[in-house]
Amino acid sequence: MKFGDFEIKTFVESSFKLDGGSMFGIIPRSMWQKMIPPDENNLIDMKVNIFVLKAHGKNMIFDIGLGDTLSDREKKIYSPQGESHLEAGLQSLGLSTDDIDYVILSHLHTDHAAGGVKLENSHFVPRFKNARYLVAKKEWEVAIKPNERTAAVYIPERYYALKDANQLELIDVDTELFPGVKAVFTGGHTEGHFALEMESGGQKVFYYADIFCTSHHMNVAYIPATDLFPLQSMEIKRKKLPEIINDGVIMAFDHDVNIPLGKVRQEGRRLMVDKVEDN
Repeated sequence: MKFGDFEIKTFVESSFKLDGGSMFGIIPRSMWQKMIPPDENNLIDMKVNIFVLKAHGKNMIFDIGLGDTLSDREKKIYSPQGESHLEAGLQSLGLSTDDIDYVILSHLHTDHAAGGVKLENSHFVPRFKNARYLVAKKEWEVAIKPNERTAAVYIPERYYALKDANQLELIDVDTELFPGVKAVFTGGHTEGHFALEMESGGQKVFYYADIFCTSHHMNVAYIPATDLFPLQSMEIKRKKLPEIINDGVIMAFDHDVNIPLGKVRQEGRRLMVDKVEDN
């Protein structure tokens, strides 16, 4: 999809399953199951939608999915349905891992960052050898020192592989990374979680990662139980929704099964999302 001088493309890196209750927090199953039906184990289908932005002559990828280095423990957590399509997905866009200039990581959870590395001689090495990996300073600080709650989703060995290769760049958020591409601190989901806001030719495209993780999570109260600071998540959603609706912002959803790119409209008290094609 082109907007102004920018172009954004998407593909599915992997499919996986998560507990439905964990994705909707305090919202009762009687409500959320109408939107995403669970299986007999209360698991719902999820996808890792990857977005590639072409801007200023550079290829930027937003988060990089589960990848192919998951441990047995991680496979139990994410229940991946088949193999990673990270490299095949890039090929479908006419790109290879060598063509990526920037890997921008909204946060360092496994389903957003594990694909950034691969295994060579039983050691993690960067998958994108020509890329700079951009990570928020605060996210780095908490990810390399996981606690009892975060140890299952933060794997420091992967992150140190990026640092050891001199490809890691720790960034300040609430700043313009490139003209028309801004990093916006959100917190909420993790301590250092940030979003990306893009604008070109009068069109805005927002990638809010796990703040608006699917088209079913537009409602302010629909917050995953995994969010460390749910009130902070609600605050940023409440703040951004008027702009998203009134300015016709196109939302990029990282985990939606059917709508990777969508435009939000309000019907009475309901928020509806219409799919936007990326071609």
